[in-house]
Amino acid sequence: MSPLNNARRIVVKIGSALLVEKAEPRLAWLDSVAADIAALRARGVEVAVVSSGAVALARGTLGLTRKTLKLEEKQAAAAVGQIRLAGAWEQALSAHGLRAAQLLLTLEDSEDRRRYLNARATLATLAEFGCVPVINENDTVATAELRFGDNDRLAARVAEMISADALILFSDIDGLYTADPRRDPAAQHLPVVERLTDEIMAMGGEPPPGYSSGGMRTKLIAARIATGAGCAMAIALGQAPHPLARLAAGERCTWFLASPEGRTARKRWISGSLQPHGALVVDAGAARALLRGGSLLPAGVRAVTGDFSRGDPVSVTDEAGRELARGLSAYDAADAARIAGHRSAEIEALLGWRGRDEIIHRDDLVLASDRAVGDGA
Repeated sequence: MSPLNNARRIVVKIGSALLVEKAEPRLAWLDSVAADIAALRARGVEVAVVSSGAVALARGTLGLTRKTLKLEEKQAAAAVGQIRLAGAWEQALSAHGLRAAQLLLTLEDSEDRRRYLNARATLATLAEFGCVPVINENDTVATAELRFGDNDRLAARVAEMISADALILFSDIDGLYTADPRRDPAAQHLPVVERLTDEIMAMGGEPPPGYSSGGMRTKLIAARIATGAGCAMAIALGQAPHPLARLAAGERCTWFLASPEGRTARKRWISGSLQPHGALVVDAGAARALLRGGSLLPAGVRAVTGDFSRGDPVSVTDEAGRELARGLSAYDAADAARIAGHRSAEIEALLGWRGRDEIIHRDDLVLASDRAVGDGA
């Protein structure tokens, strides 16, 4: 069975060559992708899309026919084309009863802790509202030094950010081969890659000709990011209609299996590698909620100690001083103290702005019992 069929959260990456033809969006094909996404959503699957195409859609309008563009030309084209790209996705998704949302990210958004937390919180909230995020690199402001370089790696970063179960890179090739099949007739298709060895990484070739900035090498780099975060990844053909449905039905592709320790790596990082900057003292009710796998809400916090910023690691203790958990705080120490003991609905009135309902979300929290197991105690 395809790993796609068991995934509850999926990131789908679509390149310019699939979405754009002669500087126009492939509307019928795009509608088929939207239909596939609607079918997944009907099963309760969350879907985020990483879509290229803004620059390609603007080339004809601006008369930019050269293969290589100056940085400022690409930024201008992205500004013009992004409107068309977002409109095409909104039209396709709304036709199937889905609400589209647009996010533009830069490399700094995944590297800077606060920007990372903001982007992840936005994506989580959009999922709660039932939206389909359509994400692209913000080429209008990104410089050569700050760019992801291609949307394959951006998609992998997004998959890592939202703890996706599967990342699908749709391409013009049905997966990874031992050599470039366009040049070597003896090249063999690899249906499954269990581990990204140096030998596998060496199979990446040069980027293909045309407007695309990707290539097999960048896809393998994306695979290393995604699988290391506990997310399976597929390289699959995307040119035919309904590519997601075809993939779910078993169409040939290459699946890169998630690293067994990948999903827990971040939790191990939280629990074992970070020195808490402060502590949150919780009551018995909050302690029980944490042990059941819940998030830490402000109502259950009795005291706040230490000097920490949003995103810093903190310890969670009971009123007797026993450490129950560690996690990353969604608020700085001063704001956490203001909302401690209050219901989440009161946060906006207390702070003057609407923050997260949780002081520590369960995805950012590790119980002391799990730490002991992870440390071999």
